[in-house]
Amino acid sequence: MTAATETLSQRDTALRQLGVALKSAGYEFTTVTPATHERINHRPGNDRAGSLRDVLGWSRPFDAGLLPDDIVTLMDAAGVLGRDGDVWRSLVRCSTYGGELFFHSAFPPSAPESVFFGPDTHRTADAALAHLRALPRQPRRVVEVGCGSGAVAVTIAKHAPQAEVVAVDINPAAVRFARINAAIAGTRRVEVRHSDLLDGVDGTFDLIVSNPPFMIDPEGRIYRDGGGPHGHDLPLSILGAAVLRLAAGGSLVLFSGTGIVDGEDPLLATAAHRLADTDLRWTYREIDPDVYSENLDSPAYAHAERIALAVLTATRPS
Repeated sequence: MTAATETLSQRDTALRQLGVALKSAGYEFTTVTPATHERINHRPGNDRAGSLRDVLGWSRPFDAGLLPDDIVTLMDAAGVLGRDGDVWRSLVRCSTYGGELFFHSAFPPSAPESVFFGPDTHRTADAALAHLRALPRQPRRVVEVGCGSGAVAVTIAKHAPQAEVVAVDINPAAVRFARINAAIAGTRRVEVRHSDLLDGVDGTFDLIVSNPPFMIDPEGRIYRDGGGPHGHDLPLSILGAAVLRLAAGGSLVLFSGTGIVDGEDPLLATAAHRLADTDLRWTYREIDPDVYSENLDSPAYAHAERIALAVLTATRPS
């Protein structure tokens, strides 16, 4: 069953209608990192929303009467309008990428089941598109593992319209958002499923894409914590699943982060060890040497000198 034919609940239908209305109105918002978001919202005069972008993008509280009645009605019907007297707030955020918009969790994304969207979503989609354009032939079957908002799956579906695209996530909230967002985009060949890695889907894939959680998070939040002493357990599990489920000629694009320790990359070292006895040809590329530096002040990253972003690409010979 595809996103286009799947039955949405009344609330989900209202949220889809809100997305369609925002898209028609030309709504745009680029979601930044949580640290930047907090910094901008703490500027003088930013304690209250003054526009639709402030409400749905910056997650600022707003006064009744600020938004058009039709937007308020749809937000209310979708169950995403929080009220505290005359002070209201949106319970979701709405971000844009590639001409499409995507609902996800409001700021701050502190709940364990939060659905995150941010700069790494853009980076992963960009990496997936670059790889897709370089392929000798279009993939027939694609899966995004840990789809979150579904932005990467939707982006791939738009650029590979003949492909069957499956978006999976273990987080029910992510499955809900991805399903709604795919419906807003009108990507009929995107199927969203609840799955622990690839356990909930059958067969092999021509392209596997993933941007899993990779941080060391003492709170263990699903959207953030990669597991293990370096935050690499989940990225490495996805690598292991890809080894088993890539079709002949199929490829993996794995976007991850890694704490660099005394000049060494523990993710690269472990990935190289695990790929050594496989038939996959692979490359590993550091794409940003210094990100999320605010985390270096926490005990969880006391061992690291920097946090870098990297893309691992692995391909099975035809």
